Amino acid sequence: MLVRLTYVSRAVGVVTQPIMDGILQTSRRNNPSNGITGVLCTNNYIFLQLLEGGRKEVSETYNRIARDPRHNDVQLLHMEEVSERKFSGWSMGKVLFDRVNLAILLKYSSKAVLDPYSVPGSSSIALLDELMATASVASSGNL
Repeated sequence: MLVRLTYVSRAVGVVTQPIMDGILQTSRRNNPSNGITGVLCTNNYIFLQLLEGGRKEVSETYNRIARDPRHNDVQLLHMEEVSERKFSGWSMGKVLFDRVNLAILLKYSSKAVLDPYSVPGSSSIALLDELMATASVASSGNL
């Protein structure tokens, strides 16, 4: 059974490029063997991530992230059973936040900032869908 899980967390400290590169490298190395695909959006302070895969594997990955000392205020935004993946070709795509049109953020929030804490989970999922559709997601690390 496939599930899609979306969560948000706050970074403990600023996420520098070397830290982000390490997170993505680890995800892209481990996710294929666990059948996990997805996308990560961060502004170096807030992580918004969508994970897809088997229920057990996605739950274990989410629980590992929730225990990671680099994250705090981890909140589950949405989890659902799905018949197919949205990100089947990506072990972990990354939103190129510097390329995001701020009008897209404003479409889903009261301010043109990434703040999944203040909007419904469905709005965060719609935001990620639109970012994918507008080619704001880097697909390096494809399966």
